Amino acid sequence: MSELKKRLSSILESPKHNTEEKLEKVCHLLDQEISYFNWTGFYFKNGDKDELILGPYVGATTDHTIIPYGKGICGQVAVSNETFVVPDVNEESNYLSCSIDTKAEIVVPIFKDGKNIGQIDIDSHKINPFTDEDRELLEWLCNEVSKIL
Repeated sequence: MSELKKRLSSILESPKHNTEEKLEKVCHLLDQEISYFNWTGFYFKNGDKDELILGPYVGATTDHTIIPYGKGICGQVAVSNETFVVPDVNEESNYLSCSIDTKAEIVVPIFKDGKNIGQIDIDSHKINPFTDEDRELLEWLCNEVSKIL
């Protein structure tokens, strides 16, 4: 995991790429390195609106380019300001289905100056794949991402 953190840091610190490109590269790296990450993307607060707008991502196309606060797991994290791990999406009443293949989801908020400005959202095609190590990595990553936003 420390090797993966080094590689993620080098992407975020790269002077060659703009923020959008860096976030896309982060999505690609996570997608390549962690076999059960099947959709990896960022959502950000949409201006002054109480909604999220889709940012860079890797995976199947999604209809959920705008998510109102409170709707789905991403919308809940926008309100709760806490990481949300869903081991089995079929057990979650507020789940917004992006793909019939999705079995689990983890969403980690990104804070800048104490405000929740976005999140990383990861779907998996496996039930209950996410570990404490995954959560720690993604919380670390979101803290690092906040430094370039």
